[in-house]
Amino acid sequence: MRLQILSDLHLETEVFNPQPAPGADLLVLAGDIDTTWKAYERFAGWPVPVLVVPGNHEFDRRELRDALPAFRDHCARHGLTVLERDVHCHTAPDGRRIRFLGTVRWSDFDVFGAARQAKSIKAASYFQKVMQATREGEVFDAAAVREEALACRGWLEAALVGSENTTTVVITHFAPSLRSSDPRYGTQPTTASFCNADDDLIGLADLWIHGHVHLRHDYRAPRHPSRGEGPDSRVVCQARGLERKGETLGLDPQRLFEV
Repeated sequence: MRLQILSDLHLETEVFNPQPAPGADLLVLAGDIDTTWKAYERFAGWPVPVLVVPGNHEFDRRELRDALPAFRDHCARHGLTVLERDVHCHTAPDGRRIRFLGTVRWSDFDVFGAARQAKSIKAASYFQKVMQATREGEVFDAAAVREEALACRGWLEAALVGSENTTTVVITHFAPSLRSSDPRYGTQPTTASFCNADDDLIGLADLWIHGHVHLRHDYRAPRHPSRGEGPDSRVVCQARGLERKGETLGLDPQRLFEV
C-alpha cells in the first residue's frame, strides 16, 4: 500500500497547492494544515481516501472540547476522516487489513526526564500564548496540555496491544522520539514541546507518521520482540514548514511511502 503524506502546510499564511500523488492509495494529513480550517476544502473529491490527524494549530483560539467535534464535522462534509484517539481500518490493494491509529499526542514534557520537566514546561508557555486556546473555559496551559498528552499516550498504548499480527500505522502530530528533533534547536527545553519519549511504542507499529517539526525524517527503530520476525519499524515525517524560513527545501510532496 502506498501513502502520500503531508503535514505542516500552514495554508493560513503559506502559498502551496497540494496535488494528488500518482499511484497513491491513501493520503495522510498529519496536522497543522490550516488554522482557519478553510484549506481542508481543497482535499474534497481527492482521488483516494484522506485521513486527518489534527495538529495543535487546528485548535488555535478555540475551546478544545468544542473544536474537536466541530473539526470532525467540517472535515466529514468534505469527505475526510478525522482520527483523534480513533482506529481506522483500510483494505490495501493486496487484500491486507491495515489499522491506522491516530491521535494528536500532545507534549507531555517528559522527553528529557523528570529532572528537566519543569524547565520544559516553563519553555512551553510561549506556545500556549500563541495558541490562545481554552479547555473547559480555562487557559489551555502547559499543565492542561500535559494532561491531554498523557490521555493520548494511554489510549495509544492500549490500542497498540494485539498489533502483533496486523499491519499497523500510527499517525500523531507530535513526534514520538528525540530522533525527530530539529537540529536547529537540539536539546533546548523548547524541544520538549515538539517531541515525546514514545520510543518504547514505536516498535509496536510498522510505520509511525508524524508532523510538527518543520523538516523531513525517515528512519528505522527496532521491531518489538512481541511482533516476531520482520522488518524494523519506520518513522516518517513529511512536514512542509514555512517557505520564508527555508524549511520547504528538499520536500517532495509527491513522494510515496510503502507500508
